[in-house]
Amino acid sequence: MSGTRRGGGLLVAGTTSDAGKSVVTAGICRWLARQGVKVAPFKAQNMSLNSFVTREGAEIGRAQAMQAQAARVEPTALMNPVLLKPGSDRSSQVVLLGKPVGEMSARGFFGGSGGSSPGKALHGGRQEQLLGVVTDCLEQLRGTYDAVICEGAGSPAEINLRRTDIVNMGIARAARFPVVVVGDIDRGGVFASFFGTTALLSPEDQALIAGYLVNKFRGDVSLLEPGMEMLRGLTGRATYGVLPFQHGLGIDEEDGLRVSLRGAVRESVVAPPVGEDVLRVAVCAVPLMSNFTDVDALAAEPGVVVRFVDRAEELADADLVVVPGTRGTVKALAWLRERGLADALARRAAEGRPVLGICGGFQALGEHIEDDVESRAGSVDGLGLLPVRVRFEREKTLARPTGTALGEPVEGYEIHHGVAEVLGGEPFLDGCRVGAVWGTHWHGSLESDGFRRAFLREVAAAAGRRFVPAPDTCFAALREEQLDLLGDLIEEHADTDALLKLIESGAPAGLPFLPPGAP
Repeated sequence: MSGTRRGGGLLVAGTTSDAGKSVVTAGICRWLARQGVKVAPFKAQNMSLNSFVTREGAEIGRAQAMQAQAARVEPTALMNPVLLKPGSDRSSQVVLLGKPVGEMSARGFFGGSGGSSPGKALHGGRQEQLLGVVTDCLEQLRGTYDAVICEGAGSPAEINLRRTDIVNMGIARAARFPVVVVGDIDRGGVFASFFGTTALLSPEDQALIAGYLVNKFRGDVSLLEPGMEMLRGLTGRATYGVLPFQHGLGIDEEDGLRVSLRGAVRESVVAPPVGEDVLRVAVCAVPLMSNFTDVDALAAEPGVVVRFVDRAEELADADLVVVPGTRGTVKALAWLRERGLADALARRAAEGRPVLGICGGFQALGEHIEDDVESRAGSVDGLGLLPVRVRFEREKTLARPTGTALGEPVEGYEIHHGVAEVLGGEPFLDGCRVGAVWGTHWHGSLESDGFRRAFLREVAAAAGRRFVPAPDTCFAALREEQLDLLGDLIEEHADTDALLKLIESGAPAGLPFLPPGAP
């Protein structure tokens, strides 16, 4: 595949949100990287509460960081130039080229009036004026990499937003990239979704829709073949593969707001526990929960069972309770109190039962918060479980710290406006520990294998469980296995020759127009 021309590319769109665009994009990146192609991922605009900090100190979506790992390259801000971090149903923080530039209402961002301006970089908040920024980033990547695999957002047929679109057909048109539309057949209606998505686009947009990719299929592929032939007859476009349903591919989900948290359980490895007991971890499903991927490393441990909870009684049998990150610390505090979880956490602390607060969760465990930035609530009392006072600053902390805790090296990343003043307790990363209550701003610390094992031993001892961490669990290796599995899905179940031709040469000429087209 060394013949891939410099700067070729492809846009992976979807019939809906969660159709599998992130996973397919990562799979194509890993497949190309294994063939020796220098490839980079790209998503012009991402809406997500799960983010990551690059080595240059830029904040991007975790999905793009995962895709960069699939491509075996270092993630950069160029790969996700616009990141929207929801603060409510109506407004988001706008992160431009890795740095926050302000808050904006959805109406203001998508071209209407309303919302505060996020700075000169947005020229009044009009989304269409960002097209030049994102195309510049894409061109820089095309000048460095042999191929750029772009991920769309939602559906390209959201006709109410097409005029200001910079992430689906807007970027495809600007770059003249072919588009493959992914559909989730597990939801049903995939053929209608493929046809309808195409037929709602303008003739100029339809000319770039090269074909389709079926995702999450269960059963005999031959049963689909008549439908795919009819779809080709109706649209003049090929189906480039049928990817089977595969458990365990939910890595680095984009959007915490769309995850159903009642009864949700992180997927764990099947291996039995090493010791006599399992450890039960309950994660408080706080509002605007961010970077809940922090608990993936716990779920990867044999014998650790992780679930999300929203009721006080669900903490009763938990050996460890995690209060995770959030984009709304004050809102999360109110939620914890309203649901009785605050009192349950206080009882746990008094009984010496383990609690871990991460980022916003760490702030909530402290004594006092001064917030004139995130919630603008002013002075708010925390839960008082840790001797910490937090003051929110307009400047966001974005860092990749390293250190030592529990005698083991630790790496992490920080994304927060709150500055913590630690007034006591034992030092714990950048936070502290009092009894069995720990708190830190560091995301990703549990991915450090030695530290995670040491921490779980402490939790087991405090919980009175005969749990023993597996001595050989390597989270980085497990992640690589998942990324290779994604590459295998593309290599084994997609028409890779045809995909490579699209990347090299663009959409086929003469693709038919499907009426009615965009209104």
